Amino acid sequence: MWYMWLILAGVFVIGEVLTSGFLIFWLSLSSLIAMVVSFFTDNIIIQTTVFLISSVILILATKPLVKKFANIDTVKTNAFSIIGKKGIVTKDISSINSTGQVKVDGEIWSAISKDDIDILKGTEVEITDIKGVKVIVTPIK
Repeated sequence: MWYMWLILAGVFVIGEVLTSGFLIFWLSLSSLIAMVVSFFTDNIIIQTTVFLISSVILILATKPLVKKFANIDTVKTNAFSIIGKKGIVTKDISSINSTGQVKVDGEIWSAISKDDIDILKGTEVEITDIKGVKVIVTPIK
C-alpha cells in the first residue's frame, strides 16, 4: 500500500505547483508520513488516520509561522489603487444631483463629495473611497 501514498504525495506536489497557495504541500508531506506508517502496518484505517492527523497538525502549526515570516504586503490594484491619490475636479461636484467628475492619473472618474458639499471645477481633491463606479472625494485645503 506504500506506493499508493507515494502516488498521492506526487499528485499533491503537482497540485501545489499548479496553485498559488501553500496548503497542498502539507498534504503531500502527510502522505509521505502515512507511507512510512504503511511499512509497519497494513491497516488502512490507521494509515488514513495518521494522514488526517498529520495534515491537520502541519497546517495548523505552520499557519502562524507563515504569517510571521511572510510579511506579505497586499498591493492595491485596479480601481482601489487610486484611493489616497490627488486629483482635479473637471466638472463641478454637486451634492444635490450627485454629479461631478475628477481626473486622477489621467483618467476621468465620476465623483461625489464625502461631506455632501459642492466642489467647484479646478479644485484639488483627495480620493478617500470608491462607492460603486464613483470616487468619493474631499477637497484639499
